Amino acid sequence: MGRESVLREVKVDDAVGLPLAHDLTRIDPGRFKGIAFRKGHLIREEDIPELKRIGKEHIYVLELGDGDVHEDDAAIRMAQAACGSNLQPFGPGEGKVLLKSAIRGLAMIDRSFIDEVNSIDQLAMATLPSHTVVSSGQSVAGTRAIPLIVAKEKVEAVERLAREWRERHLGEGPISVKPFRTMRAGLITTGSEVYNGLVEDRFGPVVRKKLEAFGSFVAEQRFSTDDASEIAGHIRYFEEQQVDLILVTGGMSVDPDDRTPGAIKQAGARIVSHGTPMLPGSMLLVAYLGAIPVVGLPGSVMHDKFTVFDVLLPRICAGETIERQAITRLGYGGLFADRG
Repeated sequence: MGRESVLREVKVDDAVGLPLAHDLTRIDPGRFKGIAFRKGHLIREEDIPELKRIGKEHIYVLELGDGDVHEDDAAIRMAQAACGSNLQPFGPGEGKVLLKSAIRGLAMIDRSFIDEVNSIDQLAMATLPSHTVVSSGQSVAGTRAIPLIVAKEKVEAVERLAREWRERHLGEGPISVKPFRTMRAGLITTGSEVYNGLVEDRFGPVVRKKLEAFGSFVAEQRFSTDDASEIAGHIRYFEEQQVDLILVTGGMSVDPDDRTPGAIKQAGARIVSHGTPMLPGSMLLVAYLGAIPVVGLPGSVMHDKFTVFDVLLPRICAGETIERQAITRLGYGGLFADRG
């Protein structure tokens, strides 16, 4: 049998010259929470009053066994195993390692992998929800072992899960950040009242602002009556212009005069979904004309601060293909009406 770990408790007054087995935290409520003494620090005589002030009457000296891993090393190895593109590890500190984004982009996190890791007793991996828009320097995930010492085989199980995941996903890690692409969008604003100048176009400025937030832009805006063939012609025009995204605003409700969905289909687009289980924005349409995403935008995009368009747009700008399953998953947690 290999050597077993030994964690020896020593009174603070007798600990001068001994190394700490783990980070010690100081908490001043409302003012400070952080590391007071780091793992491996050799206790000095002058440290004793501060150790007692943070509530430590004893320290622990660790002799690590052959089959065990210290909490810091466990957290490091778990983070390294899961780390994918555009992430940087920070730590360990207080037993944790954080994976922070190196860019502004879209967090891509496999929930089934995270669930498998967290099913391993004494290990913890916490993340943002997948498809969260993150900034450079923002924490995307954190890892730690719950006890000071954890069995090496548990950490190795995480590493094995990550290797298997990478083998299925062309080497990418189960936690990564995708950069946003610069997309040239063709914008078609429908409605005879706007086309004839009776009503001011309010869609255009809103859509432009949303696209610019992800580094994309409206290459050209065209106005159309409610005639389905005319709308379809504008869609095919933008296809010929080889834009990266086609947005069609208005005419998305159940009113018989609202003919945008039919026009998108008439243009030859493959309809993924007309309607989403998210409020507001339930009448949004997602389609593809070849490889070009075509999105029909309901009036709520113009009136409401946050709709399903704000959920799907960053995914489109990150190069994700939106399929039916992604739409059906929007219902859980998708009620944004009356959130203030």
